[in-house]
Amino acid sequence: MSKRIAIFVSGGGSNARVMIDRFQAYPEDGVQAVLLVSNKASAGGLTVAAERGVPSLVVKRSDWASGGELLRALEEYKVDLIVLAGFLWLIPPYLVQAYPKRIVNIHPALLPQYGGKGMYGKHVHAAVKEAGETESGITIHYVNENYDEGSIIYQAAVRLDPDDSPEQIAERVLRLEHGNYWRIVREL
Repeated sequence: MSKRIAIFVSGGGSNARVMIDRFQAYPEDGVQAVLLVSNKASAGGLTVAAERGVPSLVVKRSDWASGGELLRALEEYKVDLIVLAGFLWLIPPYLVQAYPKRIVNIHPALLPQYGGKGMYGKHVHAAVKEAGETESGITIHYVNENYDEGSIIYQAAVRLDPDDSPEQIAERVLRLEHGNYWRIVREL
């Protein structure tokens, strides 16, 4: 029986695209993306989902605190695992409690460094550059009630050149994300 995932996005949805395409092309992987959730009606991830026939839900900030609509949708689609792919809102306790050790996130740095509130996207890569790090990477971790503090599942690193810009670091890290996130989700 296939495991059913919901992918949460706030932006363009490149990780969602990679994951949906992979699992649709290889059903023998045993993973099916059954719902895409976004906190932004303008998120590109919604277009990704629509083009691939994956139902979507836009959650408003006013509904986020109670979670009634979201929990109903997750139950309706029989979601086994929630996959955060560039989702920027803090996951509330009710959702962590409803899906213990069944919510995962990918962070574009090697945690525990460069994590926490405000450390996402270009902010992370600029901080890595400013600190003169010789490597960066990705961290896939379980989600708890705090930003980027859940148990680490997987990390992968990429070497950095001293003259790399934050944008070049972002490109290298994104390649790691696209090459690894779907695989770890399949294993989970």
